[in-house]
Amino acid sequence: MTDRPERLTARHLIRMKSKGQRIAMITAYDYPTARLVDEAGVDAILVGDSAAMVVLGYPDTRFIGIEEMATFCRAVTRAVRRALVIGDMPFMSYQVSVEEAVRNAGKLVKEGGVDAVKLEGGRQYSEVIKSIVNAGIPVMGHVGMTPQFFVSSTGYRLRGKRVEDAEEVIRDALEVARAGAFSLVLEFTVADVAEYLSSTLEIPVIGIGAGPKCDGQVLVLHDVIGLYERSPPFAKRYADVAAAILHAVRSYVEEVKTGSFPGPEHTQFMDVAEREELLRRFDG
Repeated sequence: MTDRPERLTARHLIRMKSKGQRIAMITAYDYPTARLVDEAGVDAILVGDSAAMVVLGYPDTRFIGIEEMATFCRAVTRAVRRALVIGDMPFMSYQVSVEEAVRNAGKLVKEGGVDAVKLEGGRQYSEVIKSIVNAGIPVMGHVGMTPQFFVSSTGYRLRGKRVEDAEEVIRDALEVARAGAFSLVLEFTVADVAEYLSSTLEIPVIGIGAGPKCDGQVLVLHDVIGLYERSPPFAKRYADVAAAILHAVRSYVEEVKTGSFPGPEHTQFMDVAEREELLRRFDG
């Protein structure tokens, strides 16, 4: 017998939607935080390319590569016992060719240990999604505001305010679903579009800045715990870990400077006889 919980799969998320159960997803990029968010009960963990910004300090997500993503994925999957783990396919890991896209998706699965991959983009990537799915790898889509393409296309702006733009987002989402994606992230899109897609698609729609009518929600962990200084307007901070870290480290610095750390409880000594013998040898 074992107390190991059942590991969730892509099919579990689809089943959750059919039962009207909301899906909770969050990002993680390393072993300790992945262990904690899994223990907290999230259904899915996204090893996001947001690591480029919140972990590596880049200005946007385009600067992280497949090797770095595979490293982050390995760290997370070593910790997770229950949640579905999805690895983000970074910029230029799937845009060059279908063959390269399948190869890089396989890398995140074989070397990173993830259960599924996520890629940004709509209709233009339907063949890529089909090919990765045909290779036996579940794919999560991502439409609406797509951070990897903010320079060349939509920018960091709300999607769907006008009918024409809303129609574009909906058509992208429908095509991604037809291509075989098991779920869909909908980012920074008006709630009207999110409600329509959630009620129309059979696959789960996971919102981030898309209102309450989605089948689930995802946030970046560093926004949730207050560890990133440039959180988007749709994120909610549930804790201020940055303040706790500052307080802890400032206290440590102060104790080192004053000599109060380390104290007796943090220090080990030799037995008296051993100490005397050591001194005798060196004094001699």
